[in-house]
Amino acid sequence: MSAIESLIQAFQVLPGVGPKSAQRMALHLLLREPEAGRDLAAALQVAIRDVGLCAQCRNLTEREICVLCEDQRRDEKLLCVVESPADILAIEQAGGFQGFYFVLNGRLSPLDGIGPDQLGLDLLLERVGLLRPEEVILATNPTVEGEATAHYVAQLIRDHVGRISRIAHGVPLGGEIEYTDGGTLSHALQGRRAIA
Repeated sequence: MSAIESLIQAFQVLPGVGPKSAQRMALHLLLREPEAGRDLAAALQVAIRDVGLCAQCRNLTEREICVLCEDQRRDEKLLCVVESPADILAIEQAGGFQGFYFVLNGRLSPLDGIGPDQLGLDLLLERVGLLRPEEVILATNPTVEGEATAHYVAQLIRDHVGRISRIAHGVPLGGEIEYTDGGTLSHALQGRRAIA
């Protein structure tokens, strides 16, 4: 296999990148941005070598404990359980949440061979025991696997925490009901809350 073919194949490991997109990226770097390609290769090597999981929350970090876990201003009464570090980034960018996190780095998926042992649930129990939060927010995705994971985690921690909540699912802000799918509408109606 040639170096060009290897590069094209390497790009295809990225989510959503098929053969044509990988070919465009590889050719662009080789023909138009060779210096950017060298920078990309160097950044990848450093990240793969230096980035690991936080010993407390399992978020990605270059240190033993991530900056979020070290932040003394965060609210120890709240712990948010998410599927991936990308979820933390989304929640932090949205603002408003000041508690701590725990990253499962996956979701229950027996067909893919992902069970409770792969999600670090023993570490979650340890984290709950150390923080003693008043509330654990289950922020897994609204998929079949995400719902099953949230249910499993809730059963696992229910004797160790006062309140367990699930993030709301429903019609997005600015969305129109007539264009919303049935599953989303069903969740929105079931998760309704009083306003008066």
